[in-house]
Amino acid sequence: MSIAPTSTAARLDLAPLRLGGITVNTPVVLAPMAGITNTAFRRLCREYGGGLYVSEMVTSRALVERNPESLRIISHDDDEKVRSVQLYGVDPKTVGAAVRILVEEDRADHIDLNFGCPVPKVTRKGGGAALPWKLDLFTSIVRTAVREASRGGIPLTIKMRKGIDEDHLTFREAGKIARDAGVAAVALHGRTASQFYSGTADWNAIAELRDALPDIPVLGNGDIWSAEDAIRMVHQTGVDGVVIGRGCQGRPWLFGDLVNAFEGSDQRHKPGLGQVADTVYRHAELLVDTFGNEMMALRDIRKHMAWYFKGYVVGGDLRAALAAVPTLEVLRGLLDQLDRSSPYPGVDAEGPRGRAGSPKRTALPERWLEARRLNADQQADIAAAEVDVSGG
Repeated sequence: MSIAPTSTAARLDLAPLRLGGITVNTPVVLAPMAGITNTAFRRLCREYGGGLYVSEMVTSRALVERNPESLRIISHDDDEKVRSVQLYGVDPKTVGAAVRILVEEDRADHIDLNFGCPVPKVTRKGGGAALPWKLDLFTSIVRTAVREASRGGIPLTIKMRKGIDEDHLTFREAGKIARDAGVAAVALHGRTASQFYSGTADWNAIAELRDALPDIPVLGNGDIWSAEDAIRMVHQTGVDGVVIGRGCQGRPWLFGDLVNAFEGSDQRHKPGLGQVADTVYRHAELLVDTFGNEMMALRDIRKHMAWYFKGYVVGGDLRAALAAVPTLEVLRGLLDQLDRSSPYPGVDAEGPRGRAGSPKRTALPERWLEARRLNADQQADIAAAEVDVSGG
């Protein structure tokens, strides 16, 4: 992997991130992303540097019902030092039961609760970024989860968004409720649910939350596409660490750049096309190990192709073939057609990646915004509202 210096070196002088008894020397967290942060991708990222690497979101109901896919999602490689799992749920009893399973069966060292998902199938049931609007429900879930996690000495954190939209912000109250409930840290994505991933992340909101919660770590998420972006966020907001989502899609070496930034090094990974091709093939091989099925693994790698080859000189026909690759053998043949001597394309390979979507009205349960507490009908519906499919 080619590593080159940038024009300037700036050191991110942050203390290690402490979550209960866990110390993360490089305060960088891989955000859980559905269909992305499986064991294969986490391994690729870990090989470039330290940090906390969170698995895909698993739904509480599916875990309690021992859905095979959910049990696969929470599996970890033997050498993952911190087994980190993100849970989603809308019913306090179900969330509590899921946390109890993770603790009693020794399946996790760190648990994160999802209050940031903007996907309609989640928010229309009152979950994800919609849930903190209901202060009683949010409080009950966080308190229950912290209580169950504490039985095993497992630190519990939350990840959330600013709110539903600019007229219905929730991050201020939610942050304080979570702090008072005993969470180990709070991560804030500086967008509302209605923004999805469009527009610009509001780092001022992240700075505001950092100032409001001086007694626990606050992590910032949103629009970190490079180590330099992470440096800017830390300097602008004062956060205790950064959460990396779409910025590492097709760029697992971003974590190496972040480690260098934290150490004051100006070295950055600038892979040529041959090095990217080698990473793609290794990723596919690791996915075969993850799924135990070559067909499923190659189907999964397809979505990564546009991210890996962003900005590189790759013909349209070859790109199309890579996006439909059926086997490792075919993948090897397609990658062999690339010009391995082609250098790093610079800025064309950097910047935003992944689907941003467009601003839209958030799908919500009926009459959800009328009050900050559940009404009788909503209370009765909550247990039945649990999504039973994990992974987003």
